[in-house]
Amino acid sequence: MPVLPEVDADAEAIAAALSAHGACRIAGFPTIDLTHALREDARRLWQDNALARAAVGRGGTHALRGDIRGDMTLWLDDARCGDAARDYLRQLDALRVGLNQRLFLGLAEVEAHYAAYPRGTGYMRHRDRFADSDARVVSLVSYLNPAWQPGDGGKLRLHVGDSSVDIAPRDGSVCFLSELEHEVLPAQRERLSIAAWMRRSSSLHGLPRTRARSL
Repeated sequence: MPVLPEVDADAEAIAAALSAHGACRIAGFPTIDLTHALREDARRLWQDNALARAAVGRGGTHALRGDIRGDMTLWLDDARCGDAARDYLRQLDALRVGLNQRLFLGLAEVEAHYAAYPRGTGYMRHRDRFADSDARVVSLVSYLNPAWQPGDGGKLRLHVGDSSVDIAPRDGSVCFLSELEHEVLPAQRERLSIAAWMRRSSSLHGLPRTRARSL
């Protein structure tokens, strides 16, 4: 898949793309106005030192590894986040319902966080789905960098089958199955995004809800 298919922010179109390709770009999600509000919220929180260095792994392997990932994060359901974050979570949950009705994936909840990458940082190749839990089913990344230029780096490299595709973190969103490997290439300027997941219910798996990874 050398070119990622692009669809409108419509559950039926997204479901069809995920079924056929395992990934797609979503145009118009979030809207231009909401993207601007989310960017301002993320920048405010970053300047207020509300974002924290992100870790990898969980349990005994949970650790800060700047050589693996360099982003700073804050979950969107944190009380310090603004109204834009709550609006985004509501829209994300509505999309979850629509995908569930079409793909029957057992999606029961959503989670999302801001991810801020300082200049020169990235995230090495990984999967969002943990080895001991298949709770995360669908991953979605929304970009908050409308003025991103080709020389700014920071692309998402998505590995699909025997090929890969690089996606500039410019606008809109990317949606893909959480089992797919991906990486964030080093950015040459600050890079803002939202990493989100649609999950099966944690209680169905007998495992605690773990928050450790981003895009």
